Amino acid sequence: MFKNLLYSGVVIILALNLCGCALLLAGVAGGAGTALWLSGKLSDEVHASYEGTIAATKKALSSLDMEIDKETKAEEVTQIRSNYADGSEVWIDIRPLMPKSTKIEIRVGIKGNKEASTKILERIKKYL
Repeated sequence: MFKNLLYSGVVIILALNLCGCALLLAGVAGGAGTALWLSGKLSDEVHASYEGTIAATKKALSSLDMEIDKETKAEEVTQIRSNYADGSEVWIDIRPLMPKSTKIEIRVGIKGNKEASTKILERIKKYL
C-alpha cells in the first residue's frame, strides 16, 4: 500500500514537472518577437515605444485605406477600431510593456481572420 502511494506521488510530481517544462517551452517559442495566434486574435511583442507603435499603427491603417472609426486611450491600453476591406470589424489593442517594448493584439472579424490580421501586423512593423 505504502509503495503504491509512493509511486503515485512520484508520478504526479514528474507529471507536474513535465507540464511546467512544456509551458516554459511554449513561452519561449511564443516570445522573442514571434506572433502568436490565440482564439482569433493575433498577438505580438515589438521592440518599439508605446507612442511609436500607436503612430505606426495609424500609418499602417492609412496605407491600407482603412479609416479609424474609434480610438480609445487609457493608461494601460490603446484600442483602435477600423473596418477591413471586406467590411469585417478590426480591433487593435496596443499595450506598453517596457519603455521600448509594446504588445500588439489584432482581431479581424468576430471569429478572427488570421490572414488579414497578419497583413495588418506586417504593415505596422513596416512603419516601426
